[in-house]
Amino acid sequence: QVQLVESGGGLVQAGGSLRLSCTAPRRIFTWAMGWYRQAPGKQRELVATISSGGTTSYADSAKGRFTISRDNAKNTIDLQMNNLKPEDTAVYVCNAVVGPKDVVWGQGTQVTVSS
Repeated sequence: QVQLVESGGGLVQAGGSLRLSCTAPRRIFTWAMGWYRQAPGKQRELVATISSGGTTSYADSAKGRFTISRDNAKNTIDLQMNNLKPEDTAVYVCNAVVGPKDVVWGQGTQVTVSS
């Protein structure tokens, strides 16, 4: 079973920054990786994704503030989050597409932004 290892997250004041990282096993080819988030009482939503070739996509709420990057050699993605807002508070979950129909998810990491 493929496991994704997440790090980062925590508590930050509004306007601050956090960096999330997610690593997949090096033996696994990941077609795309990304971050989703789920706030209490809300559905899980896309934050940002990045393909193996480096093509990125962002939710409107993340554009201009968040940057997703990827190190294929390490099978790691990072999500740099700047100018955080209280509405960014959520559990952030990493995912990876490892096959045509195979998607794996991390355990999630809490991000809390205080006003």
